[in-house]
Formats: sequence, structure tokens, C-alpha cells
Amino acid sequence: MAKYILSIDQGTTSSRAILYNKALQVIACHQQELPLNYPKPGWVEQDPEQIWQTVYHCIIAVLHQAGINASDVAGIGITNQRETTLLWHRATGKVLYPAIVWQDRRSSKQCQQLKDQGLDTLLQKKTGLLA
Repeated sequence: MAKYILSIDQGTTSSRAILYNKALQVIACHQQELPLNYPKPGWVEQDPEQIWQTVYHCIIAVLHQAGINASDVAGIGITNQRETTLLWHRATGKVLYPAIVWQDRRSSKQCQQLKDQGLDTLLQKKTGLLA
């Protein structure tokens, strides 16, 4: 019977997996750093394959630390960077460009245009994001 909860925190600078038992006690934890790339001033990107690999390795590490199989996990909770953008090919599943991280400023001119048009409140209401 599955009796563990796996928590995955895929953040801007690292990925982490934490395994909890039924009493919500931490059974195992593993974290792996994730580098940021700055190809131009104001640009912030990450390698999507590195994002995936760090999450995968963290999951494997906590399962190994705890000496359990994936079938012993009853549920998984995930939190991530949310506004980071990733584009991939529908048919192949291959990424088309590095992930554009939420800190990236390349769309700041478009955001300012939305503010200037008085659309920032509408944008925030619909998306929860600031222009």
C-alpha cells in the first residue's frame, strides 16, 4: 500500500524533493543546484533539460535514501517557477528554446505599453501577474 507523499520544489536556483511519511515526518530530502544563464543584459534563461534532470535526480535520490519504490508513493505535490516560459515541439516533445525565467526583462517595453494603455489592472485581474 502506498504510504508516502513526495513533494517537488522546482525553483529558480535549485530543484528539491522531499519525501514524507503518513505522519508528515521528513523521511528523505535531496536538493540540486540549477544554474541561470545571462546571454544578454536583462535576459535570464535556463536549460530546460537541466531543469528536468535536476528534478528527476532529486526524485531518484529520495527514493533511494528511503529505500522505497515509486509505487510506495501515494501522491505528489509540485511547486515551480510558474511564470518561467518554456516552448516545445508538440509532436516531438523537444524544447525549441531555453526556458525564459520569470526574472527576464526582455518584455519590459511591452509591459510598459500595457501600463500606459491602462491595461495593467485588467492584466493583473485575469492573470494574477503585474505588467
